[in-house]
Amino acid sequence: MKKKFALGAALVLIAAVTLTSVSPANAQGAGLVSSIFNKMERNRRDLRSLRASISMEKYNAQIHDSDKRTGTVIYLPGAARNDAYVRVDWKSPVQEILAVAGGQYTLFSPRRNMAWVGSTASKNAKVSSVLGFGLNASAAQLKSAYDVQDVYNETLWGGAQTTHMKLVPKGSASFQYEEIWVDGAGMPLQTKVVEKNGDATTVRLMNVERNASVARGDFKLDLGSDVKKVRG
Repeated sequence: MKKKFALGAALVLIAAVTLTSVSPANAQGAGLVSSIFNKMERNRRDLRSLRASISMEKYNAQIHDSDKRTGTVIYLPGAARNDAYVRVDWKSPVQEILAVAGGQYTLFSPRRNMAWVGSTASKNAKVSSVLGFGLNASAAQLKSAYDVQDVYNETLWGGAQTTHMKLVPKGSASFQYEEIWVDGAGMPLQTKVVEKNGDATTVRLMNVERNASVARGDFKLDLGSDVKKVRG
């Protein structure tokens, strides 16, 4: 059960990606970082919805093995960072649906005909952190929470031109650091979170549609009465 929940919840920590080119950016100063954060802030401010393909790779440092998933994601921002609406339909290797709405999450496994439900405010509900994409965090929040290191230009698989940044928490955190790849419009296309034990989760967004047609009703899962529901 915990494994199933962790696989779905890892959205938030938000793809095995082969990098096609890397070129150092000489300007690693405060001006460059401030410019990137400002672009991310404008993207956050102007983003009313999102639809994209998503891939996720979870790397286990202890056994040197990875679990990869692919699917689609839709997103609506919320008034606060934990109020966002998120739905991920995993297609491969197994079908699984994760929906976050109204401060609650539902992780549905059609194969098991089971759904795990709970509050995004609970200790183990990492699904509340859509910040893995940097979509609902303000520039001020990022600047206050992280020290920025290793800034350089990087072309992701598929030709996406991005700026890479390593974000190291200034205070105590449950992870070592986060890496984020941001395109020229301030859209985070890839994020990687490295845990204290060396485990890592990498999430990649592709075929991004900004301000696509997405309704709040899309985040409600209509589960049949035969579905076994378990509180997470």
